[in-house]
Amino acid sequence: MHGSVIIQPYEGSKNTKCLAVLVTCINIFAKFAPILQFIVRVIIYMSVPTKDNSSFKLMAQFGHQKLVFCNDGEVGLQAIIAIHDTTLGPAIGGVRMLPYQNTDEAIDDVLRLSRGMTYKAAVAGVNLGGGNAAIIGDHRTQKNEVLLRRFGQFVDELSGTFIASLDIGTTPKDMEYLHMETKHVAGLPKSLGGSGDSAPFTAKGVYYGIKAALKELYGNDSLAGRTVAVQGAGNVGEQLIALLREENAKVYVSDIVEERLAEVANKYKAVAVSNNNIYDLDVDVYSPCALGGTVNKDTISKMRCRIIAGSANNQLRNEQEDGQLLMERKILYAPDYLINAGGLISCYSEIAGHSASRTAALTENIYEVTRSVLRKSMTENVASYHAANQIAESRIADMRKIK
Repeated sequence: MHGSVIIQPYEGSKNTKCLAVLVTCINIFAKFAPILQFIVRVIIYMSVPTKDNSSFKLMAQFGHQKLVFCNDGEVGLQAIIAIHDTTLGPAIGGVRMLPYQNTDEAIDDVLRLSRGMTYKAAVAGVNLGGGNAAIIGDHRTQKNEVLLRRFGQFVDELSGTFIASLDIGTTPKDMEYLHMETKHVAGLPKSLGGSGDSAPFTAKGVYYGIKAALKELYGNDSLAGRTVAVQGAGNVGEQLIALLREENAKVYVSDIVEERLAEVANKYKAVAVSNNNIYDLDVDVYSPCALGGTVNKDTISKMRCRIIAGSANNQLRNEQEDGQLLMERKILYAPDYLINAGGLISCYSEIAGHSASRTAALTENIYEVTRSVLRKSMTENVASYHAANQIAESRIADMRKIK
């Protein structure tokens, strides 16, 4: 017979017995199938890794309200927005674009920076909350109009709870692209009614912070003859150097880009040094104006400065440990979010419609606030960052009473 073969086992064969056993097993399995399925599901559930709850732990630890992931593979966008606290007002924060090594690094960055922005706004006396955003990528090669406008759409979906502004790797022109998709942007070009580049205000605030620290330490805030080591010759760093040189301070400067370092050093008659050597300099002030985390147990042990005051965010790698080390070394630390608030003040003035004179007055007030924080630190024998935190937290707590 073509097409099929039929095998008929003879009675008593081993095949018949095996078949009977198989049928019995199938019947048993069918009877207990629901139980077996449940056991399998439990095993699978227990085997799924749950390690990625660290973000929720960090959010709970520091009181963050929201962490937003923005993804569009078609335009190459991967971004994260963190909102820390909106008690005082909508969260404002810089949009930075950096080639992070991994997502966890970007998450850690936005969580730390958004918390710092909350405290910065509270101490500066402006009615804004804290946020921050990170676009993962190299701003020199991967940034384009489409990517920025797509990110602007994600910002718009947050309905004003987050206001985007300038940060590392973004420019007023980039804010213009975001503004094409959302009105929740600050730091727009002056041609669009914005305040433009906030770097001059940031540099001015740091300048006032340095003078306040000099006043508390030496009893005189004159910069003439003082020595300052500026780490980072970017936009803010350069403008700070210009202010320092105007008052005849001797300036040392370092930068990872050698061409930029040479340009700024020559322009302002500053002394160019390497990043590795800047911590060893015997100076009055070390001013970190690049990335954060440069003040840590390794660098503190090398430092010969008397004051740390710069524009970089999150300068202390570990607030508690590094703050204590600085106290032990008798190095006066002007909290970063306190003295670099000039850029935030500029953006707030843009949003609130303040005049240039009002913006200047708010920025100049950084001098008095810094002195108050440093006096509180020395009087109560607590780290200066802790003294600043107490002032910020007190204002936020007071405002919660009327919300």
